[in-house]
Amino acid sequence: MVKTSTSGLELEPIDRLEEKLKLLVGVVDRLKSEQALAAAENQSRQTEVESLRARVAAGETLSTELSALREERDLIRSRVGEMLSQLETLDI
Repeated sequence: MVKTSTSGLELEPIDRLEEKLKLLVGVVDRLKSEQALAAAENQSRQTEVESLRARVAAGETLSTELSALREERDLIRSRVGEMLSQLETLDI
């Protein structure tokens, strides 16, 4: 840098300050951009988590329903077995 004097003032410190401010503005812009990307990714992940929670809840509901159907099947199987035993004793 070349020192420039105007009325006895040195402009080199001001030039360095300007360069640092420009760098700082660049860093702030980059951070804002990164923050926006992170926020978008966070929203995407949140949507994915909500979707997975819904799937887990649906799976739990299906598991409960499946257990109830298995119990009902076993009960029907037992009753049909009893009816067959009674039919065998009738000598028809």
